[in-house]
Amino acid sequence: MYRKILVKLFNRYASRWLILALDIGVTIFTFFFAYIIRFNIKLEFDLLVFAKQTPIIALLALISFLLLGTYKGVVRFTGIKDITDTVISVNVLATLLFVVTFIGRKFDFGEVFEIAPGVIYIHLLLNIFFLTGFKFFIKFLYREISSDSELVSLVLIYGAGDSGRITYEAISQDARSNMKVVGFIDDDEKKVGKTIDRLNVYPPSKITKQFIDKNNIDEVIISIQKISPKRLLELSSSFFSHSLNVKIVPPVKNWIDGDLSIGQIKNVKIEDLLGREEINITNPVLIDEYENQVIFVTGGAGSIGSEIARKLCNYKFKKLVLIDNAESALYDLQQEFRQKEIENFHVVVADVRNKVRIDQIFSEFKPKIVFHAAAYKHVPLMENSPHEAVSVNISGTVNITDLSIKHGVNKFVMVSTDKAVNPTNVMGASKRIAELYISCKKNKGTTRFITTRFGNVLGSNGSVIPLFKKQIENGGPLTVTHKEITRYFMTIPEACSLVLEAAAMGNGGEIFVFDMGEPVNIFELAVNMIKLSGLNYPEDIDIKITGLRPGEKIYEELLADGENTKPTYHEKIMIAKTKKIDLEVIEGKIQELCNTNLKCQNLDVVAKIKDIVPEYVSNNSKFEVLDK
Repeated sequence: MYRKILVKLFNRYASRWLILALDIGVTIFTFFFAYIIRFNIKLEFDLLVFAKQTPIIALLALISFLLLGTYKGVVRFTGIKDITDTVISVNVLATLLFVVTFIGRKFDFGEVFEIAPGVIYIHLLLNIFFLTGFKFFIKFLYREISSDSELVSLVLIYGAGDSGRITYEAISQDARSNMKVVGFIDDDEKKVGKTIDRLNVYPPSKITKQFIDKNNIDEVIISIQKISPKRLLELSSSFFSHSLNVKIVPPVKNWIDGDLSIGQIKNVKIEDLLGREEINITNPVLIDEYENQVIFVTGGAGSIGSEIARKLCNYKFKKLVLIDNAESALYDLQQEFRQKEIENFHVVVADVRNKVRIDQIFSEFKPKIVFHAAAYKHVPLMENSPHEAVSVNISGTVNITDLSIKHGVNKFVMVSTDKAVNPTNVMGASKRIAELYISCKKNKGTTRFITTRFGNVLGSNGSVIPLFKKQIENGGPLTVTHKEITRYFMTIPEACSLVLEAAAMGNGGEIFVFDMGEPVNIFELAVNMIKLSGLNYPEDIDIKITGLRPGEKIYEELLADGENTKPTYHEKIMIAKTKKIDLEVIEGKIQELCNTNLKCQNLDVVAKIKDIVPEYVSNNSKFEVLDK
């Protein structure tokens, strides 16, 4: 209780003017002490003269402290810059004293203005020592009374370089921190065995279970600026196995105003462990691409569509129209945009399958750019409902494509999937047919058609990450369909950055694919998510292998057979060169499929799909009979 009272008193009364007054008080004290030392620790000097000199010392100290602004710093966060300013101000004060003494002697102002050089020099040194010591004492005192010893977390910093030392200083200088650094870890043998501020630098081999238990280590902060995701995964897994919490320091470019604050040190997230570098796209051309444009986003309430909309809000569009048939999700997005005070956006409840209604919306708003993200995406559901996959993923795309040509849209950007490559399920095949239909229309009208193709998106509706999180909250087990199953992953912002970049980059007819690095093993992902939650596998939460779902692949692909790629100006984005197809024949078959979809049985619908996409071979599905 008393600690909280003292902290409140500190925060209330430790104003800059109080600090200024205390600094002047310390300066007067050190002036008296300088006289004592100058006269061999004896009062053999004129106290009356000293008393008359005291106001002069106070005035000159006030001038020097005001000039350097030493009183403005928050004492409990005193750092190197504050100490440097204090030293400079003390030197300014000494200089002023020499000037006053010179003037006093020259114009014979009396002994009050005659201060012995020895006193001034001693005063200078004492001032530096006492003023800096005073500030560090206040900092230490505040830290002691504001921290609760029962909540202190003992921390090792991985990385004894510049970033590690800055991290140590950020933790040490934050009085509200409940962390205490007890040592460093580094791979560099030249640093191992040395100390940083009296803290040892240990090799990674030293961090054993016995060492951790003996020193009561709670967590490790990884502070290496150019650590690869693969290395981060190795380190995190090693520390997780010792039941340590793992945090990471963000890149320098993300530090606030170039300074690291303790609040930026975050727990390692699953996105950090994908095993590849995050892809960042910065292109000033995007400003010209989207400013003053009328833009449509179909599937605008979905995971991808809504993030595309959010990113478009960085540009001064003329109108942004979000179309979706999910009214609740669309309403939530509308409220989000209103709260952010975003202007010139419209939400429209409509279904891409209703061509007449969509035609009315095109006529009303007259879009120039269309992002087509409306689709059914869940493999097992579409395997059981091929009519719906055709109706939304194919017929819906046909409607939006045809209306884009009719209304003179400049660019049409389709969001596709890696499951369209050598598909093994209805959903992937339906998306491949949507890609094919766009290819059929690429030279008809003035609209430029562009396709983006990427893998699974972390955190999207129904994706594996939210599923695992929910299963962990419920106590497990986590369900994985196959121990060897792998998937490509990217974050939602990455995926949407690709879409926006592709729209600006594309001239029409391209299929853009993303260099997504190495695929991620889903079983290992599940294990890491358990560890990230502070639990152990399989002691706390187990993983259950459920078997492949209908239509599910063990391995995903990004390029189909017969395709290769050519580079673009962005090293992570490539253009797929597709094999030649008879577009007129394909277009006719697609139109027939859309027209007869609801009149046929499931088997007949899938047969027509396989006829259009001959590389579509069903896997673990009832439609395998059609492949025989």
